[in-house]
Amino acid sequence: MVFATVNVILLIIAFWPRYHGVDARRDPRLVVARQGAVSSESPICSHIGSNVLQDGGSAVDAAIATTLCIGVMNMYSSGIGGGGFMLIRNSDGSSEAVDFRETAPAASNTTMYDHHPSGSRIGGLAVGVPGEIRGFELAHQRHGKLPWARLFHPSIRLCLEGWEVNKILAARINDSISWILTNPNFAEIFAPNGRGLQKGETIRRVQLGLTLQQIARKGADVFYTGYIAKELVAETQHTRGIMTLADMADYKALITEPVFGSYHGRRVITVAPPASGPVILSVLNIIEGYNLKGEGRTYTNVHRLTEAFKYGFAQRSYYGDPSDFPNITQYMNRFITKGHAAAVRMNITDWTTHNVPYYGPAYEIEETHGTAHISVYSSKGDAVSVTSTVNLPFGAQLMNRATGIILNNEMDDFSIPSTENGGSQYGMPPSPYNYITPGKRPLSSSTPTIIERSGRVEMVLGASGGSHIITATLQTIINMLDYEQDPLNAIVQPRFHHQLSPNLFATEFGFPTDVIDNMRKRNHNTTSYLPFTGVAAIRVMNDGTILAAGDPRKGGLASGF
Repeated sequence: MVFATVNVILLIIAFWPRYHGVDARRDPRLVVARQGAVSSESPICSHIGSNVLQDGGSAVDAAIATTLCIGVMNMYSSGIGGGGFMLIRNSDGSSEAVDFRETAPAASNTTMYDHHPSGSRIGGLAVGVPGEIRGFELAHQRHGKLPWARLFHPSIRLCLEGWEVNKILAARINDSISWILTNPNFAEIFAPNGRGLQKGETIRRVQLGLTLQQIARKGADVFYTGYIAKELVAETQHTRGIMTLADMADYKALITEPVFGSYHGRRVITVAPPASGPVILSVLNIIEGYNLKGEGRTYTNVHRLTEAFKYGFAQRSYYGDPSDFPNITQYMNRFITKGHAAAVRMNITDWTTHNVPYYGPAYEIEETHGTAHISVYSSKGDAVSVTSTVNLPFGAQLMNRATGIILNNEMDDFSIPSTENGGSQYGMPPSPYNYITPGKRPLSSSTPTIIERSGRVEMVLGASGGSHIITATLQTIINMLDYEQDPLNAIVQPRFHHQLSPNLFATEFGFPTDVIDNMRKRNHNTTSYLPFTGVAAIRVMNDGTILAAGDPRKGGLASGF
């Protein structure tokens, strides 16, 4: 199969704020559908999900099949050795979230990396208990229509028959080739001839395909209590890991209550901590008080949105796993109110930005990485927004040869007490809300989001890209609702990012220099970065037409019918 890619140069030719957009109705990257659509970072995977919908599957069925495919093809960012969050909106208007975030093993403690600082990123000690398969099992039990095994078949076929390496995967392999060549399990797949696979060559993941066959036939228990669990535990313990068979057997995916807000008369639904959905609601509340639609993309409105980002990330420093600290929910309920947003706006100065302490963070802001996002909508009224991750590229750089599973390094998303007042240039301590404790789930930047208007689904979206997930999702929402862009134009718009710490206004290469110059006049420190975040967005128009787009930055493309 040929994985369609788009040259990165297409990403940076737009002019902003003097951007007039592509002719989206003539651009094949904007999918126009009537019955259903799936958006992901792979055309092949989006097509698999769309086929599931056409076969009578639910949005949950399509999301599972698509995410499994992404874990096969884009294994550097997602896979069954990781975890994530799934936001579900049912056709009856009800909604729920599935938390399948990885958990800290029972033997974990706050000092476990004191003498092994790299252990949180590489090797068995970095691995959190994987949650994806239990999460999919739970979601399918509650909302699935097609047989469990049906959802695995396309990914199994990909693994066994292989697919063509695209430009993005080739680049990921090349970026990691130094350690891949020293790791026999990885080298066998990604550098079979003593060099990294190149664009156009065929890659196969036969062992993973056989593993998926077993999960398809026997269910999630074979992963958590059967031979797969034994293989994964042995793999981690061989490299100083502490995950046990009991950790695997005890893992539970959770049904959680979404968190709700509003924006310009629409209902915004997202995922509560340890996800970062509340930051989406907080920033939207702040920016809602300005007239973005009437004023347009002025320099001042870019500054205001940046300041809102900074306040949102300051609030994020109070978040973590609420099962460990119940007062996290109290903080969230205060931060996402319109009244709190109004108070924040009073402190935003249009002529200048400020140093980090001005925004009131209690703790250092933890950096996060990786992820993949999938958005699904069916004209029956059900929708799913799901984010999956193994954290850093290729997770813990640990692959079990017998199963083909790449394991996450999600333990790196926890805060480490030993870095207190040392890791932050502003002297802020790491957050105790995100300290390691047994069974705890680390804070995540994931923000699966669904937006309703007049009781029906209007948007399904989310993003991949670590801490940039939050700002990319927000800009896409604003581009569609305030600046009236279709999903494709909203996505390809050059983005900016600010996460408060480091105190940098960061822009994608190709971002208009006049905007950057103006931000410097407002005392922003600036930097630039290569485009890497991937948004997957679907919008349902008033007449029922479905518009869907993936993000060219990650080779994304939607599929619909």
